[in-house]
Amino acid sequence: MKREELKWIANNPFYTKRFGIYVGRKCRTMTIKDVAKELKLDWHTVKSLEKEYMQEQLRRNPVAAPGVIGIDEISMRKGHTYRIVVSDLERGRPIWFGGNDRSAESLDKFYEWLGPKKSKKIRLAVMDMWKAFRKSTKKNVPEAAILFDKFHVMRHLGEVMDKVRKMEYARLNGKDRSYIKGQKYTLLSNRENLTLDGRNALKKLLKANKRLNKAYLLKESFGQLWSYQTEGWARRFFDNWKDALKWQRLKPYEKFAEMIERHWDGIAAYSRPENKVSLGFVEGFNNKIRVIQRRSYGLRDEEYLRLKILTCMLKEI
Repeated sequence: MKREELKWIANNPFYTKRFGIYVGRKCRTMTIKDVAKELKLDWHTVKSLEKEYMQEQLRRNPVAAPGVIGIDEISMRKGHTYRIVVSDLERGRPIWFGGNDRSAESLDKFYEWLGPKKSKKIRLAVMDMWKAFRKSTKKNVPEAAILFDKFHVMRHLGEVMDKVRKMEYARLNGKDRSYIKGQKYTLLSNRENLTLDGRNALKKLLKANKRLNKAYLLKESFGQLWSYQTEGWARRFFDNWKDALKWQRLKPYEKFAEMIERHWDGIAAYSRPENKVSLGFVEGFNNKIRVIQRRSYGLRDEEYLRLKILTCMLKEI
């Protein structure tokens, strides 16, 4: 007896590969439930066909040796359960998802997966100021420069701004306190992103509270640090920014300045010409992951989430 192999049949023998690709394309913009309802298929069938589609995407797009990588962690669920995502920032795609937490040992698994030959090609690693990521990278690719991601640094600064807001709210009472109440979003947003009402509320708040006004101006000006072309000018800007904190009684800002001082090498690295990379991908990719997690809410299949993240930036087939 002989058994004929039909290459156009999907792993699920009731469907062709072409139909599986059609279902996979649908799932790029729709939920599994919506696709199943439209095509009158079982939910589990749609999910298995989509996984086949994503596996085929990865097969057609093998991982090349990255020159610049971005390292970040994502929270899987409540209870501090993390996984690490590593991206190729030059090609604009995630290349690895895994680990058991956000420890150095978990990141070591990425370098082990990539292999010593490809790891040697890494010249720059972009990450947040998490010590474990720094430790693993220095151990596995000691020749690579480390750059701290601007968006993570600015997020820390936003948290510091909010602490000042809470301190002022607790210190004041009556009419002075009413200006601050409900203005968290207004203070933490960029001015250009605010509506007309938001800008008017911000103007009124900053006029009424001098300390918040100073804190807001310091927050807005700090982003200029990443615009300098040489480390010397970047250092001069930061020293002037620190000097502006004197006599302001902004303790959270002073602690933030100390943190920047401790991590200065990884921040100043961006001012070197060879380290100029587009950091916009990092923030855009993080937003994409949040959308994927919302759409996958309730799914406990981690392999499915891994495939969704690794293929979210690849072209459809």
